[in-house]
Parts: sequence; C-alpha cells; structure tokens
Amino acid sequence: MLSEYIENNYKAGEPIFEADVQIEGMSDNNLRQSFKVLCDSGKIKRYDKGIYYIPKESRLKGNQTLPASRVISSRYITRHGQISGYYSGYVFANQIGLTSQVPFSIEIVTNYASRNYREVEYSGQKVILRKPKAEVTDRNWMTLQLLDLLKDADKYADTETAGVAGRVRKYVRDNDISKADVDELIQLYPDRIYRIIYEMELYDVFT
Repeated sequence: MLSEYIENNYKAGEPIFEADVQIEGMSDNNLRQSFKVLCDSGKIKRYDKGIYYIPKESRLKGNQTLPASRVISSRYITRHGQISGYYSGYVFANQIGLTSQVPFSIEIVTNYASRNYREVEYSGQKVILRKPKAEVTDRNWMTLQLLDLLKDADKYADTETAGVAGRVRKYVRDNDISKADVDELIQLYPDRIYRIIYEMELYDVFT
C-alpha cells in the first residue's frame, strides 16, 4: 500500500515526510515498518529520521541524494502544495540586494515553527525557524516578508539609505503588494514601521 501511495504522490528526488503520509487502515507502526521495507529494497532512500525520497539515477554519480536546500524548502516553505513559510533575515536581504553578506544560517518564518526561535540542522546546514505574526498563506506571505524586512532593514543594509529604499520599492512593485495588504497586517508590527514606510515612500508604489 505504501509503495503505491508513494508512486502516486511523489516524484524522484522529492522529499517524503513520514508525518505527512496517512493511509487508511494502516497504523503508525505498520507505516514505519513499511518505510523500512521499502528502504531495504532500495525503492526509496532515507535522508534523515522521518524523511525519505525516491532516488534519482545519475550516469555520473549513481543515485543522487537530496540537497539540503530542497528538504528545507519542502518542509518549511512549500508544504502540501501550499505556501507555508518564507525566507527572512539576511537570506532575504541578500536576495533583494540589500546586503552582499551570505549568511551561515538560513532564517525561515513558517507555520511549522511552534515558537519564535528554534534551530535545526540538515546535512550541516543550520536553519533558524521563527513563528509568523499571522498564519502564512499563498495570499499574504510576500506582505509578511516585506514587513519583517522593514522592521530590521537598518540591520541588514550595507548600501546607502537611498539604495535600500529603491530595492524595497522594487520588491513591492514586482510583487504587486497593495496598501490594503499592508493595512491588514501592519498592526501586528511595531509602530515605527509606519515611519519607515513613509520615509521610503512606499505608499507611492503600493498598488
């Protein structure tokens, strides 16, 4: 039953989280035993405790393992086909050009964090998990990401203030973030966010 379920729901090289698998009539203990049987047969590989994948064939390297970045993204950012988190901190600041620093750890805000700070590690990659101020959805994640950035923009930026504002405005325009989107969530953040939005002239670019 598990083999058929995996074949119907997962592609090669895609993380399979044991906690996500629910098969009618199969107990948790039977499920764990079935995963072990499939691992022993070579049909799937174990990445870490509770994490598996269908191995991809490579002519050069044999079976390829999963990159940590894929596991992290699938577990905390896009889960069950839905957005459940987003990159934050220096990672996001680097992505939009606010800083050239490449952080040692990846910071993620996710619905799968039970508290505001938790550290985990995947194949040597350190990940900091933070609980969101509101449940992350397909509709609001970019607005939450923006407000998180504004809260600490001075800390991340290694460019002139004008350059920081320009990059933030570009992010707003590129992602069609509206004033209504911001107004819905801004009350969850410190009052200084209003001043920062005004100083960066973001109201001029909100849709």
